[in-house]
Amino acid sequence: MLQFMCLTLLLGYAYGCGKPYYAPNIARVVGGEDARPHSWPWQISLQYDKNGVWAHTCGGTLIATNWVLTAAHCISNSRKYQVVLGKQNLKEEEPGSVAAGVEKIIVHEKWNPVLIINDIALIKLAEHVVPSETIQPACLPPAGELLSQGFPCYVTGWGRLWTNGPIADILQQALLPIVDHATCTLPDWWGSTVKTTMVCAGGDGVVSGCNGDSGGPLNCHPGDAWEVSGIVSFGSGWGCNTLKKPTVFTRVSAYIEWINEKMVQN
Repeated sequence: MLQFMCLTLLLGYAYGCGKPYYAPNIARVVGGEDARPHSWPWQISLQYDKNGVWAHTCGGTLIATNWVLTAAHCISNSRKYQVVLGKQNLKEEEPGSVAAGVEKIIVHEKWNPVLIINDIALIKLAEHVVPSETIQPACLPPAGELLSQGFPCYVTGWGRLWTNGPIADILQQALLPIVDHATCTLPDWWGSTVKTTMVCAGGDGVVSGCNGDSGGPLNCHPGDAWEVSGIVSFGSGWGCNTLKKPTVFTRVSAYIEWINEKMVQN
């Protein structure tokens, strides 16, 4: 009970989960654009040591003061990682940003890189981070939650601005409406590649996630707070914005029991 009380105090009722201090500008989003600074305060940059310099490789989502959710395919046993929080521009020094060490990385036991299933991993930070105006956790969705066709969600990240284009310096956001499972598994969409543990979003041939967005959140607001409904997993080999090939995310609501179990055990 004491441990639970400490965690509650660390999260802090001043911020809670999924309620950013700076609300995102989403009213007119129809394509990728610069996010309002710190309006997605759970977005993290997963960075690896590249010959003595920290380099961005994937996104991720802060879900507790010392836990980050990301994709299994972002993790390599040969790399040393850090997690950077509270960032807008990866190229600039920014007040309130934090670079946190990594204590442990837990990749799903049944992660299959060939079939790209169970593409989920947890990162335990070496220390708790203190929630602030620029660093806050996202909420987890209820177990089993399925959002309806066309539900407006937003992908965020520092991935490529277009297929084979440059990596973004400034955090990007884009509207990606949900594509339901029945549609996404049609033969001219993703077919049997997409499993029930995944969720599709986008597919209009214009807007999508791209390389470097991997591991980052699909941000959805079905209630009174933002949830991390998906983890960027894969897209089409034909290009990031391929018609009827929406970005495919690991569906977080299918893994709530796994997430809770690993966090308690570790």
